Amino acid sequence: MKISIITASFNQGIFIEKTIQSVLGQKYSNFEHIIVDNCSTDGTSEVLERYPHLKVICEKDQGQSEALNKGFKAATGDIIGWLNADDMYLPGCFKAVLEALAQNPKYDLVYGDCRFVDVNGKLIRVLKELDFDMFMLKYLHVLYIPTTTVFIRRKIFDEGNFLDINYHYAMDYEFFLRLAQRGYRFWHIPQLMADFRWHQNSKSSTQAVCQKEEKEKALLAHDPLLQTLQNPLRSWMRNSFLLVARGKRTILKIFHGAYWN
Repeated sequence: MKISIITASFNQGIFIEKTIQSVLGQKYSNFEHIIVDNCSTDGTSEVLERYPHLKVICEKDQGQSEALNKGFKAATGDIIGWLNADDMYLPGCFKAVLEALAQNPKYDLVYGDCRFVDVNGKLIRVLKELDFDMFMLKYLHVLYIPTTTVFIRRKIFDEGNFLDINYHYAMDYEFFLRLAQRGYRFWHIPQLMADFRWHQNSKSSTQAVCQKEEKEKALLAHDPLLQTLQNPLRSWMRNSFLLVARGKRTILKIFHGAYWN
C-alpha cells in the first residue's frame, strides 16, 4: 500500500528537516511526502530544496486547515498521514500502521501512542492512550487521539470528508468527531509512533484558550443532546459529562498501566 504524508508548514524551518528525515527513516519505499507551505520566509524553502523527493505546494492559504486539505486532495496514497512540521515519526511507525490496517480491514482510521519532546527533542513525557471511546472523544477536556499518530484510509477523503476551514485550533477534534458521528471506525495501535514537539511557539502552547473555545463550539455543533438544552442546564450537563469522562479515562489508564495527563 502507498502511504501519503501531509505536512502543513509555515516558518518551521528550524524543525522541518527533522520531520522530513523521520519519514525517510521509516525505510519504506512506497510513499510520498507532500509539504504545503504558506510561503515561509524563514529559510524553509532552502531546507525543502535539499530533498528532491518531496512534493511541495508553496502558496498562500487561509490557515492550517486549508493547507492540509490541499495536501489531502493532492495525495495519491491508499493511507494518508497527518504530520505537523515540528513533529516526527518514530522508527517502526509505518510498519505498525500497515500491519494494523491489514489485520483490521473494517477500520478506517488508526492512531497510536506518542512522546512529548521539547524544542531540542529531549523527552518530556510518554503518552500512552486508550482504545477508541466515543464518550471520551466527545466530552474529555483534551483530544485524546494524538493527531501526529493518525493514519486515514483514502476512502474517507474520497467520500468528501475534509477539515472545516473555519476551525484553526481544534480542527482535528472537529474532524474526528464528525467522522465518528458518520460511522467511520477508529483503531488504537498500542505502540509509540511519533514525537509531539512541545515548544513556546506551538499552537498547543500559545492558543490553549482559543483551542478550548473551538472544541466547545465543535461539540455543540455535533451533539444533539446538548443542542436541545439551554443554559444553565446545558453548562451543568456539559461539566457533568466532562467529569465522568475524566474519571473513566483515569480508571482505564490505571487499569491498563498507562500514563495519564
